[in-house]
Parts: sequence; C-alpha cells; structure tokens
Amino acid sequence: MVNWTRLTTNVYIISSWASIGGIMFGFDIGSNSGTIGTKQYQDYFDHPDALLQGGINAALSAGCFVGALCSGWPADRYSRKFTLIAASALFIVGSLLQSAANGVPMLCAGRVINGISVGITSMVIPLYQSEVAPKEIRGRLVAVQQWSITWGIFLAFWIQTGCAHIQDTAAFRAPWAIQAIPAIVLCAGMWAFPHSPRWLADRGRMEEAIKVLADIHGDGDVNHPRVLVEIQEIQAVIRFDREQASHRYSDLFKPGIAYRVFLGVFLQIWQQLTGMNIIMFYVVFLFQQAGIGNNQDSTLIASGVSYVINVVMTVPAILFVDKWGRRPTLIFGALAMSSFLWIVGGLLTTGDWYIQMDPAQSNYGKWSVTLPNIETTNAVVAFVYLFVASFATTWGPLGWVYPAEIYPLRVRAMAISLSTAANWFFNWLLSFAVPMMMERLRFGLYFLFAAFNFLMALHVWLCYPETKGFTLEEMNIVFEGNPRKKIDRAYVAERMKQTLDADIDHISTHGENDDEKKPQEV
Repeated sequence: MVNWTRLTTNVYIISSWASIGGIMFGFDIGSNSGTIGTKQYQDYFDHPDALLQGGINAALSAGCFVGALCSGWPADRYSRKFTLIAASALFIVGSLLQSAANGVPMLCAGRVINGISVGITSMVIPLYQSEVAPKEIRGRLVAVQQWSITWGIFLAFWIQTGCAHIQDTAAFRAPWAIQAIPAIVLCAGMWAFPHSPRWLADRGRMEEAIKVLADIHGDGDVNHPRVLVEIQEIQAVIRFDREQASHRYSDLFKPGIAYRVFLGVFLQIWQQLTGMNIIMFYVVFLFQQAGIGNNQDSTLIASGVSYVINVVMTVPAILFVDKWGRRPTLIFGALAMSSFLWIVGGLLTTGDWYIQMDPAQSNYGKWSVTLPNIETTNAVVAFVYLFVASFATTWGPLGWVYPAEIYPLRVRAMAISLSTAANWFFNWLLSFAVPMMMERLRFGLYFLFAAFNFLMALHVWLCYPETKGFTLEEMNIVFEGNPRKKIDRAYVAERMKQTLDADIDHISTHGENDDEKKPQEV
C-alpha cells in the first residue's frame, strides 16, 4: 500500500512537483518558438514582420515582469503554496485564450495572462524549494526547476514539430491548448504538499512549522537533532528580524540587504544577457538565417536538437552543483559561453550576406547568409550546441538557485520578486528587440552577447561569495566577508552558535513576548 504521507513529505517529490511550474514556462516557450516558423502560423497571422513578431513574443515577458514584481505580497500573505495554486489556474485561462485566438490581439492577451502566471511561478518555486530543502542539497533541488523548464521546451517543441504537418490552424492551436495540461496537474496536486516551514514560522504558526520540518527532515520525529537545530535557528532569526526590522519593501535598501538585492537583481539580468533565451525563442530563425537545412522539416529538427541538449546537460548541474560550488560554476559557464559565441560570430562573418525576399510580402525581406562550405555550416551548428550545453550546466540552474538562498526571511519573498522581475524585464526587452537586431547587426549580435558573458564572469569573480553548504539563516554571516576569499565554515558555525546562545539568554532574561507568537502583518 502506498504511504501518501511519506510521498508528500519527501523533499525530492515536493521540489519536483512544484517544478511543474517550470514545465508550464517551457511549454509556452517551446510551442511558440516552433510555431513561428510554420507556414500555417505565418499565413493565419498575415506574416508578422520583425517588429510585430517581437511584440507577440514580448507579450509573454511583459506579463512575466508584472507577475514577478507583484508576487512577493501574496507569497508572504497567503503562502508560497497557495500562490502557486492560483498562478497555475491563471495559466490554464491564458493557454485557452491562445488556443482560441482569432487574431494578434487575442493571442497577445493570452500570452500576457500566461506571462503573469509564469512570472509568479518563476519567483515562488525557487523560494518554496529553498525553504524546504536541507542545506546540503538545496542547489540540487532548486536546479530541478530549470530542468523542468528544459523539459517543457523540449516536449512542446517536438509536439509542435509533429503538429506542423497539420494543414490547418490546429497546427498551432493544438500545442497552445496542450500546454494547459501541466498547469492542471500542478493546480490539482499542490494541495497535498506542505506549506513552507519558514513561512509558517514567520506567520506565528510554530507548531505547524515544527511538524513540517520533522516530516521532511526528521522522518516525522520532532526531537530529531537536525529539526531541533533548524527550528532554533529559524526562531532566532525571526526574533531578531522582528526586533530590528519590518516586512516592508523599504527594507530592501537598508545596509546589509541592499548589496545582496543588487547581486540577486544583476545575476538575473546577466542570465538574460547570456543570450540563451534568445536562442531558445529564435533558434528556428537563427538556423534559417545561416542557411541550415534546405526545408522546414530539416530546420526544425536541427533546431530541436538544441532542446535535447538543453535537457540532457542540465542533469550534471542537478547532480553536482552542490559539489562544484556556485562561484566556479558561474565563472566557468560565462567564459565558455563567451568563447563559443565569439566563434559563432566569427564563422558567420565568412559568409555572403544577402536579403532574402518574403514571397508573401514583395517589399519585405530578411537577411540570410550563404556560408562558404558545409564544414563551416556544421561548425556553426556545433558551437551553438556547445553554447546551449554550457548554459544548461551552469547559468541555467544557478540563475535561479543563487537569488533564492541569499536573503533574510523577512525580505526573501520581496527580494526574489524584485530580482525575478528584473529577469523578465530584460527578457521582454530582448524578446522585443532581437528580431530587429538579428536583421541589423547580423553576426555582430553574437559578438555583443559574447562580450556580455565575459563581463558577467568578471562581475561574479569580484562580487559574489560562495553560498554552497550554508543554511539560509547563516547567509547574514556569509555576506560579511570578502567574496573572493574562501569562507571558513568553522567560523560561520561558531558565529551562528553565538547567535543562538544570545537568543536563549534573551528569552531566559526577558521571557517570550506573546506578540511574537502572532502572525506578522505584511
């Protein structure tokens, strides 16, 4: 007989189920990137030019920005769990609107609604995962979200590739409807999983928090040594936060917090400036521009391989991110991506560029390139694939892991909301601008993103401390030191012990304040 309680309190299953929200995001990217290259889509929507297509794609990112920016309040007020459930229900509505779209306005409305949902889930999922995860595997569990995104992109793209052979509008309507399936699964199943124990503790529901911690970290034993230490750390941090600060957005700009907010925001911006999401959106156009594949099917298949690589190469990050460390993984990944983009841009400079006219619009054409030989063409494909592999193993998962673990509890939801909103704002800018940039900069576009990758490697080396292996409550101590020096774990443990001892002395001297047991108003 299946023990459902054991299943719903297993941290791997909790994290994996919450990550279905990542599949929702991936489905929307994959179905759209495969759709925009099909004749059925182009004919029905009257061959959108680069500006209009950029606007259609950017509608999702605009919704994501709004959703991420506004998600901090409901995540704090109504819980991480209920916010995920509401966001998944919203995604179902947006998917149905896209599937039923009778023109660009309705299509964009559906994409905006889906975007609001994705913006919320992309912020709340890593927040929820980081708060239920043991410190030893926190990176692994949060990285599962990125793996789910890659699976969503992979599945949606190949569903779209199969549907592309349908000779009517079902070629794009079916994939847009199918993407509602993971949202239905998340919405229905999330009810069975526990609330974040740190959210429960912050709301004054300490008995429930202890029960959840016991279930997920102590095999149900409330006296398990790990549970006792963890709940003591959480209580100490909550008590300090309530004596020293509030739960207001202004706290994000106070000394000691503003620097971490800056790091989280810039990490998410840099993740967009790697150029990876642009390749995922426009890989079909990219390969068409480079003359790869002599028909629609071969171009789609060459593009689809990049999604396979994205799925497969995220696995090493899940397995080893808690061994490699955050800093070296981010620095290596940025330098590798920079190198591969310089090479792709250099190879494209060797070709003959020309305007390929669109037969459906006699006054409109797109830049294409004829590369000198098949070897050069294959090299472009190979280095694009190597770029995708580098991102999938490094910046893909760590772009979500690092911001989810560096903030104090009192501002964690708001700070992650702000950093995730920055991610989606730049996603919107790039989604809107890149179709035109591909036409005007051509190979220069790859040089631009290569330079961004080099700069982000330098930024990480200068400013980002290692967070591997520390609890969320120890991050205040971690960020006191020099980010370029190795952190002494014994020193952090001793400082944390001193904090706990001081908290015990405070309680024994002053007693427990009844007000601290009550939920903190947001």
